[in-house]
Amino acid sequence: PTNLTQEELLSELERSMSYRILDGNVGYLQIDNIPGQEVLSRLGAFLVAHVWRQLMGTSALVLDLRQCTGGHVSSIPYLISYLHPAGTVLHVDTIYNRPSNTTTELWTLPQVLGERYSAEKDVVVLTSGQTRGVAEDIVYILKQMGRAIVVGERTGGVSLDLQKLRIANSDFFLTLPVSRSLGPLGGGTQTWEGSGVLPCVGTPAEQALEKTLAILTLRRALPQIIQRLEKALQDYYTLVSRVPALLHLLANMDFSAIVSEEDLVNKLNADLQAVSEDPRLLVQDHKDREHSPEQETSDAPGESPVVPEGEAAQRALVDSESQVAVL
Repeated sequence: PTNLTQEELLSELERSMSYRILDGNVGYLQIDNIPGQEVLSRLGAFLVAHVWRQLMGTSALVLDLRQCTGGHVSSIPYLISYLHPAGTVLHVDTIYNRPSNTTTELWTLPQVLGERYSAEKDVVVLTSGQTRGVAEDIVYILKQMGRAIVVGERTGGVSLDLQKLRIANSDFFLTLPVSRSLGPLGGGTQTWEGSGVLPCVGTPAEQALEKTLAILTLRRALPQIIQRLEKALQDYYTLVSRVPALLHLLANMDFSAIVSEEDLVNKLNADLQAVSEDPRLLVQDHKDREHSPEQETSDAPGESPVVPEGEAAQRALVDSESQVAVL
């Protein structure tokens, strides 16, 4: 990178990075090679003005690392910092290098060029078996921070730094990892190297984006679903004295881990029944309640519902598939 002109660097970035705005105002950023600190310093203003700023107004962000096989460790604090709230710095990794017998701590930056992505907005990272090296460390950090939902396949489990060494004067070479992540967010134990990062939602890589859009559609519908629950409790629940506590619960409930209708139903039932001490208070998935045996036999085995295109159609799908009932 030090030998490339500004124009050549931009040309390289265009081949390894792209963005667009998807239906539902979802930002999509694909990175196939993560540039290092020097490149980011030289092109930071351009990237903020022509890429990042276009994504700031989106309702959620999808970071596609499915084909990201290369990158530089020095870029990790930069990328993570744009997804970490201002006002605090976080120790995200410690890298041990065996040849120099040194460790390097990586911290988020106290200041960034431009704006940070709102902590109130969802971030989803797409992965595959081809997601390797530095990209895996970024996926691991965002997952451990609780900042991103990881959707796709287990990552490759490759090292941050692989070197190829010639054995004496022979024609044999040995490839081996010479650096490793100590993973402070995971307690300093073995992290993702050798085993890869497990996704939060496992799905074939080629279906990861479609699955993500379905998850985001559900999550966008959560405020409306909770509002309807609150209304039902206020208007119909016979144990009136317990309603205020239930409304307080719903207003403060953490839905960050919800990625499916089943997750939502299980969490609502567990929490509502614990607070009300009433097992009759039950949320059910509408499609599970009304699914007939005839429908079960007519569906092809393993067939998944098709996610329609367009925000209006996706909202209609959530309304029809995820209705809840308070019994």
